[in-house]
Amino acid sequence: MSISPASFFLSSQPSRAIARLLTVLTLTSAAHSGLVAAQVLPLPPVPSNIVNISASGFLEVPQDWLSMSLNTTKEGPDAATVQNQLKVALDAALAVAKSSAQPQQLEVRTGQFALYPRYTAAGKINGWQGSTELVIEGRDFARISATAGKIQTLTMGNVGFSLSRDAQQKLEADVQALAIERFKTRADAVTKGFGFTGYSLREIAISSADPRAMAMQAKAAMSDAPVSVEAGKSMVNVTVSGSIQMR
Repeated sequence: MSISPASFFLSSQPSRAIARLLTVLTLTSAAHSGLVAAQVLPLPPVPSNIVNISASGFLEVPQDWLSMSLNTTKEGPDAATVQNQLKVALDAALAVAKSSAQPQQLEVRTGQFALYPRYTAAGKINGWQGSTELVIEGRDFARISATAGKIQTLTMGNVGFSLSRDAQQKLEADVQALAIERFKTRADAVTKGFGFTGYSLREIAISSADPRAMAMQAKAAMSDAPVSVEAGKSMVNVTVSGSIQMR
């Protein structure tokens, strides 16, 4: 029996159509099965036995950094005259201060400088006025106050106390360690209080408050006697807060 090419072509068309239909049905069924499976997947369990707690630590330490500003104001008929007067006064003060300078113990720097005209009621310039400032600062309070007392060309401005950079960094590290230990102690106590044997950390946040500093001001003509100064204290507060899961 022989089959002509034409009859084979006609008989093969339905088979191919059926094959394609079966493929489409198979893919559709598979996709639907996957979608159903995805829809029925169990949700992750809701965390339980979660407690939010916080603990703080703070320390006070004596301020170890003294800053004194000395200044003067001059007047004159023209800007050049006033500027020269300010320069003479500042140079003389710098010479005295630099003779006692020592890194970290007594450091010297110039501060603000201003020069501006004065006006009449008619709006015309009738003179010039200016001011200059010298700052001496450091850890050696006795040396700084004695040096300030020797400066005759400037008068006392502001006196302020603070922490040096090294002392500030050490204080913050010590207070943070204290706050963390208090947080851990409280977490242990809360866990045992609820009848659990341990816990795991979930979230932690650490915040700190700026140190509280004391300062004083003085307005007086300088004399050869040392300036009396007394430092206060600085306090840093660190808070550790977060959540734990008891188990």
